[in-house]
Amino acid sequence: MILVNGSERAVVSVADRAMLYGDGCFSTILVEQGKPRLWSLHLKRLQKNVEAFSMTPPDWVLLTDTVYQLAAEYPNKGGIKVLISRGVGGRGYSPSGCSDTQVVISDFVWPEYYTHWQQEGIELGVCQQRLSLSPLLAGFKHLNRLEQVLLKQEAEQNGWLDAVALDVSGHVMEATASNIFWRKGDTIFTPDLDMSGVHGVMRAHVIELIGNSEYCLEFVKKPLDILLCADEVFITNALMALVPITNINGIRFAARDALDWLNERLYTC
Repeated sequence: MILVNGSERAVVSVADRAMLYGDGCFSTILVEQGKPRLWSLHLKRLQKNVEAFSMTPPDWVLLTDTVYQLAAEYPNKGGIKVLISRGVGGRGYSPSGCSDTQVVISDFVWPEYYTHWQQEGIELGVCQQRLSLSPLLAGFKHLNRLEQVLLKQEAEQNGWLDAVALDVSGHVMEATASNIFWRKGDTIFTPDLDMSGVHGVMRAHVIELIGNSEYCLEFVKKPLDILLCADEVFITNALMALVPITNINGIRFAARDALDWLNERLYTC
């Protein structure tokens, strides 16, 4: 089902700024047992993005009600995507006078292969293409996702399920559609996303959980060789939750200490 501003229709204007300029933001939500997981974090991120982009806010109560109504249709697992566009208006790039915010909410079947990923782990390649430095957009889940499209294309061409993405300075930033964490001893590391990358909802949740653990957490800008020296590596996003990494560039990772600790507490607080 596709709902546009609460109505069941699959049509938006060809002049919508989401299509013309990628002018908007989105979030993808896991649904379990009829409930949207981590909805408060998704809503907070959407609100932060809308404010940062100076967009006219939508009706957040209606948006939340719609998400919960769609979620109720999935007694097991499903997914919901919320896309917010600035709408139609403005002259060229200028958003001046554009206040017709559009909200597109759609649902989909949860990819069953994620279960295998969660249990068995996956191998990662390393993309040759590099993420640009973009401090204006760093961390935001905006609609300008062409870099991720190109990275995913490279991964598929090489037969990788996913791959590590470095920025133009050679620092580990994320995977093609997920955030990355690694552990060395009692310290868990994740990239500092002040210049590039996406601050995922599951990343935010994991960071909060680690803050209540005996592990130390560090936000870093490190090259690939530091990642390859880790004791364990895992990737995260809201839809697949936590996935262990078994191999990167021929380097194997077997430990799952931090991952197991996190999985025990993932949706209990």
